[in-house]
Amino acid sequence: MHVPDGFLDIPTSVGTAAVAAGAIALSLARSRRELDDRAAPLAGLVAVFVFAAQMLNFPVGVGVSGHLLGGALAAVLVGPWVATLAVTVVLVVQALVFADGGITALGTNVLLMAVAGVWIGWTVFVAVRSVLPRRLAMVTPAAAVAAAVSVPATALVFTLLFAGGGQAPVDLSTMVGLMVTWHAVIGIGEAVITALVVSAVLATRPDLVRGAVPALARQREQRLAPTTPEVTR
Repeated sequence: MHVPDGFLDIPTSVGTAAVAAGAIALSLARSRRELDDRAAPLAGLVAVFVFAAQMLNFPVGVGVSGHLLGGALAAVLVGPWVATLAVTVVLVVQALVFADGGITALGTNVLLMAVAGVWIGWTVFVAVRSVLPRRLAMVTPAAAVAAAVSVPATALVFTLLFAGGGQAPVDLSTMVGLMVTWHAVIGIGEAVITALVVSAVLATRPDLVRGAVPALARQREQRLAPTTPEVTR
């Protein structure tokens, strides 16, 4: 998913950088309300995990490999605002230190993975969570669905950018087919990894999982609800 230098034209790269910068500024402002002594360490761990996971590629076909994007996972764990910042830090380090993704394409990569990937994943997660019973056990499957959808959806966003400013000699229909198809396969792996990580955190510290807040509130309501005494006849 990392876009290299020169893959998109200059106007498109500048435009995506501007949008990404605006999203980062807004995320910084909103994250101040959410980052406390409990959430900050988890945000750091999320960034480290996404960084390590993105460095590991797995084969999905002949000559094609994929890696975890981590947007949906980060959003479920720490919320979309903090997740945007965490994934942005990962992408900046990858571009500057490991040359993973182009410097001029950094804004594009941030827009794709730290903004589109995070917010598409969070939107799908909230939508799926809303139709499931409000129980803690439902957070993991909702997160898995969000992860599976966010990967090909992010790939589709890239194809829209490529349609407007692509510089590679690749037919647009071919690009759409390859990107969406292969990233749908990658999304399955993303869903499995996301489910494993979210379930592990829920088993130990569910109070730290941002996406579990409604379920935890429901549990508290049930514990505090007064019981109706039986009437003896």
